Amino acid sequence: MKNTFKTTLLLSLMTGLFLAVGYWLGGQSGMIMALVFAGISNFAMYWFSGSMVLKMQGAQPLDIAQYGTIERMVQDLASKDSLPMPKLYFVDTPIPNAFATGRNKHNAVVAVTRGITEILDDNELKAVLAHELGHVKNNDMLVSTIAATLGGAISAIAQMAMFFGGNDKDAPNPIAAIAMMLLAPLAAMMVQMAVSRSREFGADDHGAHLVGSGKYLASALQKLDDFKPALENYQPSPNQEATNHLMFTNLFTLQGVSSLFSTHPTTEARVARLQRNDTYGRQS
Repeated sequence: MKNTFKTTLLLSLMTGLFLAVGYWLGGQSGMIMALVFAGISNFAMYWFSGSMVLKMQGAQPLDIAQYGTIERMVQDLASKDSLPMPKLYFVDTPIPNAFATGRNKHNAVVAVTRGITEILDDNELKAVLAHELGHVKNNDMLVSTIAATLGGAISAIAQMAMFFGGNDKDAPNPIAAIAMMLLAPLAAMMVQMAVSRSREFGADDHGAHLVGSGKYLASALQKLDDFKPALENYQPSPNQEATNHLMFTNLFTLQGVSSLFSTHPTTEARVARLQRNDTYGRQS
């Protein structure tokens, strides 16, 4: 209930910000345009967010014949967690990661990459899958997708205003429009960051409780962090950047101002949190 309230509050703030940007950039007509845009975006994200993310990642249904161990892990975890069995997908990339998507528990998808299956042992991989089921249990997937979409929509409206301007008599002067064009996307990303960081800690705790220990998840996080130097010169695609907030961990190095908008806590913070909590195995 607490998580639902916090989620609702954050998304309400995001929507309010979205409408405010529309008003300040185009007066009443801009606010109406923003409201329509927000409605369309929310509708599309609710019904199609899962399939959109899978397409952006190039994910395919998991080959059960080759990865039957993963199916059995998820079946065991979902049963313990009283969750419906999610659909399982596979992304054929050496970049080690995992993610969950879908609009609710009954339409959830859990995906893993080839890279993560090659780097982690079974205990670590099961802990990562438990983390992703934590997102499913806490209804995090849709929240983060909508937050990202609204943030992108705010940026789109700002860009349209730069080219077309506002015709409404209440529209601001050009300096105000430029200020909103710069500040609105930043504010949107700050809200997304708040959602994402809190949900990662919550999913870590949930996953550790589900497997009975935080040590395997901490070990998995450390192994993936150790892999990051191999990606130092890697340039992520636009699709990888757009879906990075959904991933188990951020493997891409962000520089300068972009580093302020990291959607994940640091690996050090997550590992330390898991290691100092020694009660996972004694709680149901």
